[in-house]
Amino acid sequence: MTFKYKNVYINETSTITGPYEKSGPLGNYYDKSYNDLYLNEKSFELAEIKMLNDSLNLLLEKSNLKQDDIDMHISGDLLNQISATNYASKKINIPLIGIYAACSTSTLGLALAAILVDNYKSKKIIVSTSSHNASSEKQFRQPVEYGGPKKLYSTFTVTGAASALISSEKSNIKIESATIGKVVDYKITDAMNMGAAMAPAAAKTIYNHFKNTNTKVEDYDLILTGDLGKYGRNILDEFMEQEYNIKLNNLKDSACMIYDLEKQDVNAGGSGPACIALVTYSYILDKIRKGILNRVLLVATGALLSPTLTNEKESIPCISHAISIRREK
Repeated sequence: MTFKYKNVYINETSTITGPYEKSGPLGNYYDKSYNDLYLNEKSFELAEIKMLNDSLNLLLEKSNLKQDDIDMHISGDLLNQISATNYASKKINIPLIGIYAACSTSTLGLALAAILVDNYKSKKIIVSTSSHNASSEKQFRQPVEYGGPKKLYSTFTVTGAASALISSEKSNIKIESATIGKVVDYKITDAMNMGAAMAPAAAKTIYNHFKNTNTKVEDYDLILTGDLGKYGRNILDEFMEQEYNIKLNNLKDSACMIYDLEKQDVNAGGSGPACIALVTYSYILDKIRKGILNRVLLVATGALLSPTLTNEKESIPCISHAISIRREK
């Protein structure tokens, strides 16, 4: 299903990262970065909550707004019961819609916010998400202290939090449409091989978005997926050509942009819901504001796995949601 919006804009964003992201190619674009994974907290989970609170407070500060000015907060993360979102929300007096779409949480949040702004007259909504390398690895794979080896096609969960202010107040970044994806399962059972698991879901959503909006590859300056990694990105390329006869000449993947894959020990690249959100809210929006990019299709991908079911050798269902944004002069 695709939604088309009339008057929905991204007014402001905030980005908080950890040390690996700061050391990556886009390090100078983030608002704030920490030098260690603990952020002076006693656990990795509390560190993630702190990052999310930082991004919310910084967004309000940059927007010159107070909590009472915001109608709704839409947010999600990777922890059980979206714990980072829920604990961070204790500190802000804003109605919360908690969502879970794994690494596609940011685009789902944007789609929902745009619906509320365009059709239900919500004035201002904050969309946010977060992930933390150590807390996510501990939950979905194994604690980082365990020191287990990882396969080359595995990804490295991004440590960061990102928030965006969505409203009908005109800015130079317009949200024009969103395509909500379907759950796709290509029978991948390896929890390390997220790129292969998610690529078919991304392909289906891209194809459906083109069909539903009567657009094609050439209508976008950039198609940005997140986060397939360098192997999953290649699988998506091949899948689109073989299944839909579409060549993605303008495809990039946020997992391959947020880190230096040659110099940083991150295997196939980044992952986590904060990955595409950090790349988009910092680097991509900067390029749109400067007129370097005019129209971008964001295609976030999520692996909807359960550690319990994965350990029982069940396959991994995946989903992808797309958001089309463009520059307003």
